[in-house]
Amino acid sequence: MKFPPVPRRERGSATVLAVAAIAVVLSMAAAALVVTATVRDVHVARGAADLAALAAAGPLAVGAEPDCGAARRVAAANSATLSSCSPDGAGTVVVSVTLTRSTAPGWFTGPGVVSARSRAGVEPLP
Repeated sequence: MKFPPVPRRERGSATVLAVAAIAVVLSMAAAALVVTATVRDVHVARGAADLAALAAAGPLAVGAEPDCGAARRVAAANSATLSSCSPDGAGTVVVSVTLTRSTAPGWFTGPGVVSARSRAGVEPLP
């Protein structure tokens, strides 16, 4: 079985379509990597905020003031910076941390800074 000849003006058109399809797939993969890295950094910031809040709330169990120095050290150990640490009344402390993302210059990589907030405290005895 013999196929009819392809007109000269249509030769190479499949190559253009293949290059376009590859460009679309690579763009989608790059966007997925940016989203994945942002989600990971948000989780790291939330974990740092949770641990820093727990560290600050430790002294509340014995009636002392929150230990914001401990919260600062714990946040730094988790690659974050303590933004605020304040007692919230009723035996709780609220901690905010920021995490500066390391990104390649010249690429769209989402937000440069991710922040998170957490609250910890003691449960009052009945």
